[in-house]
Amino acid sequence: MRRSFKPRAHAGPDTAAPQSPEPFMPSPAPVGYTSTQTAAPASVVPETVPPAPSERDPVRREPAPAARRLPRIFACLYAPLYWAGFIGVAAWWVGERGGSPWWLPPLLLLAIAVSTLAERYRPYRAHWNRDAGDGRRDIAHALVNESLNIIGLAAIPLLAAALPWAGVWPTQAPFALQLLGAILIADLGLTAMHMASHRYRPLWRLHAVHHSVTRMYGFNGLMKHPLHQMIEAAAGVVPLLLLGMPATVAAVLAFAIAIQLQLQHSNVDMRLGPLRRVFAWAPLHRFHHIKYGTSGDVNFGLFFNLWDRLSGTAFDHPQYPLDSHDLGIGSQPDYPGGYRAQLLEPFRDRPSQPVPPTPPGLPRPRETATAADAASARSAKD
Repeated sequence: MRRSFKPRAHAGPDTAAPQSPEPFMPSPAPVGYTSTQTAAPASVVPETVPPAPSERDPVRREPAPAARRLPRIFACLYAPLYWAGFIGVAAWWVGERGGSPWWLPPLLLLAIAVSTLAERYRPYRAHWNRDAGDGRRDIAHALVNESLNIIGLAAIPLLAAALPWAGVWPTQAPFALQLLGAILIADLGLTAMHMASHRYRPLWRLHAVHHSVTRMYGFNGLMKHPLHQMIEAAAGVVPLLLLGMPATVAAVLAFAIAIQLQLQHSNVDMRLGPLRRVFAWAPLHRFHHIKYGTSGDVNFGLFFNLWDRLSGTAFDHPQYPLDSHDLGIGSQPDYPGGYRAQLLEPFRDRPSQPVPPTPPGLPRPRETATAADAASARSAKD
């Protein structure tokens, strides 16, 4: 019997008729390919596309942006511009314009504000900007000492009138030259008294107040015992008064000393270059505050390094990173920190402690004194 065949109504997936493929339409050849090459898929990047910036040669570097160069420029220019700017304005106002010296205290306040902002922008040690319980004390020292300076300036005309002779001061010279001569002579007297204050016990007791700091910033440059402040001022100013220095020159000189003290103790990270050999600014003066016995008997000058170079007490070691543990009085680590206590401390007898040794990374300054002089200096401090 012949079996009849009846086609299925619906073809299953296995029996579905094959679909006719779509006609192949070749895409246009990309730039840089020959006509014999097969068109690349869209996800393939042609070889002629330049690599991403991150894949370039790492040796090739872009120039540093101005934002990165600015701190270095600031570190090089801050000290000379601060010094010449404020002292120059004071000399121009009082000496050239005939302005009142009573504008110099507000100008000093502006200088202190600029110094504070500079220390925040580029500090040598960031933690030196934080108040360690000594802020009010330093303000008290500054107010008392600057008040004494103002009283002394007001008394200069009376002292000049009491002198039996008028002196030999070159009043016809330009004011800038008169001021420069006054700075040089005062710097010599102040440096000599500073050296004596590290050698003789009564003077060291008064001067130790200034050396008790364990952080250095511009404002504590005015931190001194008032008696020592008057002794130092007499050493620097009395010779000038005997020469007949005018009151206007004395006023700008006192202002210049305050500006220099700001720079000497500033917490700004400075790059002085060749000026390190001329000016006694913070990068050198910090070594004067180290606590390792007579190792700190260096860099006595207030304005310039000239007198230290002549006496053999100049010292510099830029590679050594000074910090708080290097500062203070080695034989008196418990020196009082309050203002009233510091006024009384020079008149008290306290036992001294052994001086800590000089760290290996800090070479000792060149010895210029005899063994007897060194022993005398140590006993004076202890």
